[in-house]
Amino acid sequence: MINIAVLGYGTVGSGVVEVINTNGARINQRIGDELNVKYILDLRDFPGDPIQEKVVHDFETIVNDKDIQIVVEVMGGIEPAYTFVKRSLQAGKSVATSNKALVAKHGAELLSIAREQNINFLFEASVGGGIPIIRPLNSSMTADEIEEITGILNGTTNYMMTKMFYEGADYDEVLKEAQDNGYAERNPEADVEGYDACRKIAILSSLISGQQVDFEDIYTEGITKITTEDMMYAKEMGMTIKLLASSKRHGDHLHAIVAPYLLSKDHPLYNVNGVFNAIFVHGNVLGDAMFYGSGAGKLPTASAVVADVVDEAKHLHRNIMTMWKSDKLELLPIKDTEKRYFVRIGGNPEALRAHLESEFGPVKIVTVEGLEDEFGFTTEIMTERAYEKNAEEFPGIKHMIRIEE
Repeated sequence: MINIAVLGYGTVGSGVVEVINTNGARINQRIGDELNVKYILDLRDFPGDPIQEKVVHDFETIVNDKDIQIVVEVMGGIEPAYTFVKRSLQAGKSVATSNKALVAKHGAELLSIAREQNINFLFEASVGGGIPIIRPLNSSMTADEIEEITGILNGTTNYMMTKMFYEGADYDEVLKEAQDNGYAERNPEADVEGYDACRKIAILSSLISGQQVDFEDIYTEGITKITTEDMMYAKEMGMTIKLLASSKRHGDHLHAIVAPYLLSKDHPLYNVNGVFNAIFVHGNVLGDAMFYGSGAGKLPTASAVVADVVDEAKHLHRNIMTMWKSDKLELLPIKDTEKRYFVRIGGNPEALRAHLESEFGPVKIVTVEGLEDEFGFTTEIMTERAYEKNAEEFPGIKHMIRIEE
């Protein structure tokens, strides 16, 4: 029998127990042993719930029990999760977590402890929720140099952008609807400002580079400035707008960014709508690959956590996870990256064209019926530094959105 402890009995924690109860026979068959939830750590009691007899309130009960071989951390936040996970690993217990904040900040250290102990620290659910991406990067794609990972990594913002695009609804309207449907928190800042996606791309960047990528170093722009007018221009151009988290190689450097992008219809992420997430990966040998599915939710996330538990149960005394070093990776500054831009500006296109082209080079003018006294234009490829310098010449600029080729 393999005994596990679950830290936290909230949405994901209760989902983990549900997945084990629902698919227990199949899980045990795949492990070749019986998986048993021995403890559940929570500050609360759950009278009437069958798990109440397993609930404990003191972490010491778990860390000091030699029969516990795997700890599942689904508490969220940095503390006390970090302390509990670190002590569990030091005590020789493998850990599976869905905690993106923890992995983004302390992943290198916790992976190192797991390797020293010849156990595992796995975190599949921390990035794609129910979408497998960590495991493919760790096993299936280890022969490749990963040159790009670009993903729609937040279901809340994708749901909102989809509504704005197809229904013409404005930002405040779709945010309220997302909150009413349970897709957005009462305080939606982590989602709509891009912080959630930023931590996820930091984890993926650390994995593909083998060095620590600090999420604080990643340029992050949310969706709060996207308007119905932006969506009208996107439709006029046969494009859509998505919040992308992207990590790409530029020569010897890695560049990471979270921001809204315009995508054309032939882009693989164009048709990823609603609360679904997708991750596009390009390897120098494999070429292109796509991973698509439910990026969040109780059972999809819990499924990914339990898959890690199964992996750990099958490799109780063998470390299987790729490391990344704690040495910090210096990212290519955003101002040195190159792309095309779509810009909305007040005024008359013919009156401004010559001035625009004197600064930006050849531009393509875009007009939308019903939008008076403004127009849009797309630029040639240039650095962000050059764009910012040129934009200073035009106080009438209303908004800029990057274009993903």
